[in-house]
Amino acid sequence: MVKKVLVANRGEIAVRVIRGCHDLGISSVAVYSELDADAVHTRLADEAYLIGPGAAAQSYLSIPAILDAARRSGAEAVHPGYGFLAENAAFAQAVIDAGLVWVGPSPEVIAAMGDKTAARSAASDAGVATVPGTEEPVTTPEAVVQFTRQHGTPVAIKAAAGGGGKGFRVVERSEDFADALSGAAREAQTYFGSPDVYLERYLPRPRHVEVQVLGDVTGAIVSFPERDCSLQRRHQKLIEESPSPSLTAGVREEIMAAAVKVSKQVGYLNAGTCEFLLDADGVTFYFLEMNTRLQVEHPVTEMVTGVDLVRAQLLIAAAEGLEFAQSDIELRGHAIECRVNAEDPARNFMPAPGRITEYAEPGGPGVRVDSGAGTGTTVPQAYDPLVAKVIVHGASREGARLRMLRALGEYTVAGIQTSIPFHQVMLADRRFRSGDYHTRTVEGEMSLTPGAGPSPTADEAGVIQRRWTVEVDGKRFEVSARERIGGRRTTKPKPPSFGSVGRGGSEVLSAPMQGTVLKLLVEQGDVVEAGDPVCVLEAMKMENSILAHTGGSIEEVAVEPGASVEAGATIVIIR
Repeated sequence: MVKKVLVANRGEIAVRVIRGCHDLGISSVAVYSELDADAVHTRLADEAYLIGPGAAAQSYLSIPAILDAARRSGAEAVHPGYGFLAENAAFAQAVIDAGLVWVGPSPEVIAAMGDKTAARSAASDAGVATVPGTEEPVTTPEAVVQFTRQHGTPVAIKAAAGGGGKGFRVVERSEDFADALSGAAREAQTYFGSPDVYLERYLPRPRHVEVQVLGDVTGAIVSFPERDCSLQRRHQKLIEESPSPSLTAGVREEIMAAAVKVSKQVGYLNAGTCEFLLDADGVTFYFLEMNTRLQVEHPVTEMVTGVDLVRAQLLIAAAEGLEFAQSDIELRGHAIECRVNAEDPARNFMPAPGRITEYAEPGGPGVRVDSGAGTGTTVPQAYDPLVAKVIVHGASREGARLRMLRALGEYTVAGIQTSIPFHQVMLADRRFRSGDYHTRTVEGEMSLTPGAGPSPTADEAGVIQRRWTVEVDGKRFEVSARERIGGRRTTKPKPPSFGSVGRGGSEVLSAPMQGTVLKLLVEQGDVVEAGDPVCVLEAMKMENSILAHTGGSIEEVAVEPGASVEAGATIVIIR
């Protein structure tokens, strides 16, 4: 067994792996950027090393900086977590070449399965059905047109080198093919270092079901009961549960066996996940891709099987065999996970970075919180918006659902907007209660009522927030009120708008968030209608189309591609 492991990540997954190391008596080494100098994971680790500025490309994506930290710390192994370099074959090879143990599959398997087109070929060779798609990357709108002539629309454009909703577009109209293709390629380059994208037939109402696998040095491979990850926005998961409410026992056995077939086809080692699309009939499923790392939602599997997946990863990396066989894996009860993101659900899940002014986690039986946050933590714009994960376990699905609602009600995260209100709405929704949902439920069927914007903080000029605890007939209520200093509101509050009246009757379109301008879609003098895209703003690793809030002529363009803008900064002026 290794004695010291460097965790090449940040946030809640770094905390999870550090704790896993400590459970095995292994010393842990954290790395951090300048933005994460006071992060929770740096305090939990036995040692912590600065690896660069806040920009991920100069820190968490810098292979030389991470290897230098490993050398200085005397680490014997590297655990990549998820995201960043976790599915980068060159990083895995560099770790091995440096004489360190890589906690994950071989670089060759990462390269083969990380390339989604190669993964589809491997699945086909294993006798597992795949969604119809291209075998090679595509670069031109003409290739998209040719594909749709054979398979129809809508079509999915997907990053070949990664997943998680990054570099993913769904298009139906031919006039949108060029922008979708370039946008997906640009986001794929930003997040995975490769602009390669491929095409796939898009199933309009599928369920997203995945199977966890573990492979050890003896060649043994086991699979676990499925996780249902169908509730998504922007093709990124929001809520996961196990088992899926839509799978019969027979289909479960088939899909678990299919995951083992694919894994054996490539000689898989360590933890991985095979993702499938389950068609509306609840029986037909297609291999989608394989993630060659630990998944964000791995705690769901841990809760229903009792298997510590991080422990298994570390033991496998130390050349030890699995501690259990396939027959030992049993499904016990039901688990649900809610991802707590720094996003505003009422504004189409717009990124909402900022400083957490008050933080308190829920507890009680069957409740687990994996978090990298606390009071005073700043959620930076530069990284993924995930703040924490709430995972609950119950004897039944309904028991787990009610427990999650209780836990979410106890959770306090003040100072920033989070996805907690969405989760409370979703878990109470008839579609979740019945289990009748799919990958388009959130964006295609739900209407989230616009809120009044972020809660005021101590830094917000002219506004203070007062709180009281009120007791009525033995029941205690938390009451808060906003007070605007120097005036009073006499009209009904309006939904938030990112436009404001400018000079000469013109309208200012403001940036709704801090971010980087990736692309301008208008020029001075152009005429736009309300709802037309004006620019593409990158925030928290996601591209966001900024839409005109009113019609008119572009009087002035106040930004340029590559510019960093603060929330409220002028993008264009429309007359």
